[in-house]
Amino acid sequence: MTERPVLVYDGDCGFCTASVHFAERWIGVRARVTPWQSADLTALGTTPQRADREVLWVERGRVYGGAQAAARLLIAAGAPWSALGFALRLPPLRWAAHGLYRLVAANRHRLPGGTPACALPAARR
Repeated sequence: MTERPVLVYDGDCGFCTASVHFAERWIGVRARVTPWQSADLTALGTTPQRADREVLWVERGRVYGGAQAAARLLIAAGAPWSALGFALRLPPLRWAAHGLYRLVAANRHRLPGGTPACALPAARR
């Protein structure tokens, strides 16, 4: 029996939470969705530091982060989303997606739904 993938996000970030709700409603997330603050990160094979830095997709013992986690979410959602997900795994789109993800992640506190807590390191929240 295959375990369902797990989507791990920052539950303290309003922008991240809104993004996950959007994906659940409009894309269809075929995974167990959990904020990292209540997840057993050790069992998932990751750390709080990584989970605080980027969204994670955990599947079959592998952890994908950032833009590649989003690509895996899209692939798992099926058509028509899977085509975009597969495209995001290939250069040069992979490189562009990574850069865009890092830009958004660094500025999530400035985006709609973002809060000042999104800008602080986890140790200072």
